[in-house]
Amino acid sequence: MSSLYKKLLDIQKAVDSFTKDKKGLNYEYVKGDQVLDKIRPLMNDKGLLLKQEILSVKNERMDYITNSGKDKSEILSSVAQRFTWIDTETDEKDENLFHGNGMNDWDKGLGSALTYAERYFLLKFFHVPTDGDDPDARQEGNAGKSSNNDLKWLNKTKYKTDEITKDWINVTESLRAGKCDLEYVKSKFRLNQETEKELNSIASKSPD
Repeated sequence: MSSLYKKLLDIQKAVDSFTKDKKGLNYEYVKGDQVLDKIRPLMNDKGLLLKQEILSVKNERMDYITNSGKDKSEILSSVAQRFTWIDTETDEKDENLFHGNGMNDWDKGLGSALTYAERYFLLKFFHVPTDGDDPDARQEGNAGKSSNNDLKWLNKTKYKTDEITKDWINVTESLRAGKCDLEYVKSKFRLNQETEKELNSIASKSPD
């Protein structure tokens, strides 16, 4: 086994499990920053660099109405990237293509996409369950994650009424407060395209 792959395997073994450190919609989950904070020192110790390169960027203007009834315009940035592991001791490299999306104010869409991609590349590369997936099943003794067909739709308003649903209020308040992320919401509810875009906008503005 090459020196680079051996070091990456050692990191994967070290990040096999995490404790839930955030509270949300009647649940606890693993915040993504905990993963990044643990992986970075391991990379430094083993002399590994992770080079992040932008291959292409697609920006799309998104217009919508906020919960308060105001018109809002943001940029949805879709970024194709290449992540390259570099062993500074041997000059070995391992290249990986990855894609990230981020929606935010006009000057922040690209930054949101880059941050999201970095976080989830590391999670997926080291096979760390993301916030709404296996950690909940493993630590709570669940049999496993429900299939999408078993999930109920997350609707902003009740059928034929203007009343905002309790689920919508709980989800949006938790996203704004940084108590959950969109991946967790998607693991608990079915979202149509319009709903996902609005929730993605809310999540991108949540505190770190």
